[in-house]
Amino acid sequence: MFARGVRQLRFAAPVACAGGAVKTWHSDQRPQMFSMPKGMPQPAVAKCEEASNFLADLPQNGKVMAEYVWLGASGTTGGFDIRSKTMTLDKKPTSPSELRIWNYDGSSTGQAPGNDSEVLLKPVAIYKDPFRRGDNVLVLCEAIHPVSKAPIATNTRSAAKALFDKKLELKPWFGIEQEYTLIKKDGIRPLGFPEVGSPAPQGPYYCGAGFDSAIGRPIADMHYKACLYSGVKIAGINAEVMPGQWEYQVGPCEGIQSGDDMWMSRYLMIRVCESLGVNVTFDPKPMSGDWNGAGCHTNYSTEPMRAPGGYTEIIKAIEKLGKKHEEHIKVYGEGNERRLTGAHETAPITAFSYGVANRGCSVRIPRDAEANKCGYFEDRRPASNMDPYVVTSKIFQTTCL
Repeated sequence: MFARGVRQLRFAAPVACAGGAVKTWHSDQRPQMFSMPKGMPQPAVAKCEEASNFLADLPQNGKVMAEYVWLGASGTTGGFDIRSKTMTLDKKPTSPSELRIWNYDGSSTGQAPGNDSEVLLKPVAIYKDPFRRGDNVLVLCEAIHPVSKAPIATNTRSAAKALFDKKLELKPWFGIEQEYTLIKKDGIRPLGFPEVGSPAPQGPYYCGAGFDSAIGRPIADMHYKACLYSGVKIAGINAEVMPGQWEYQVGPCEGIQSGDDMWMSRYLMIRVCESLGVNVTFDPKPMSGDWNGAGCHTNYSTEPMRAPGGYTEIIKAIEKLGKKHEEHIKVYGEGNERRLTGAHETAPITAFSYGVANRGCSVRIPRDAEANKCGYFEDRRPASNMDPYVVTSKIFQTTCL
């Protein structure tokens, strides 16, 4: 059914991912998790991963490593620009307020000119570090101006939080379904695609099991565990419709936490792929032709929608979204016109629609919400590369402010 090269790729992926990146082992304790045939060389990725953990168990003499993570503006990998660097601390922080504001060279990230390049990093959220473990942490930061301390132009978090803070009593919940595609080392074709031609048509891959269907599962599982360990509110994962395409869900999160956890989950995905020698893309249509695109379906509710009789509030909110369809599409991700065609479980980008259990609509109302007369709805329009700060706050602004 597939070319020989594809089968070899699928064979290599689990081997490369089974080396123990999710758990640190002493060199004399590392279990043999996957046996290779005699005479066959071990994959280079597995060797590199083992080497990277060689000093992982050394004591840090009471010090803590804090990885400051922020969003740049020039692009790094996967279609995003997520940067990080490490600071040594004397103790484990328990709150962002305990961490000092740091700085970086904004001229190297597309966020400042060379003659005035300093940009400051303001810590806003702390996560456990699944790569270094122990007391080490990941620190999500906002980028702010060094003199005025105001958010710089590419800082979308600050504006989003200001909108949520206007009506905290509404308690907006978001559950975001992040689709992504694993790409070969050449950065061109997804895992499971042969060098020439195409794999079998869509059908067996969605939530599939098996060597020739669930392509990249070890990577998805490793990311899942990294999120759980770090404190990201990940709800689940599943294989998607196209080979090499997966989804994970983050939420329900209230207000600004949704964007924070989404960006940190994306950082963790990029780091996992970095460790395993695999590329990842969040492009909304990585393969042209009869293949599904990648979205970031956004499930949403407020406290009045979740209360008994809240179905009326759900319909009111959806109709408000319909009146500002074009306004929302403009901020729902780049390249979304390649995905929202009216085919492959999407509504056309030019028209707004909603319906119960209809995945061909712009907005889907779950059967349970209709039956219970309360609950949530799903905005299916956001692309996989959308900015969660922009999208969540835009939905809240349109429906509640």
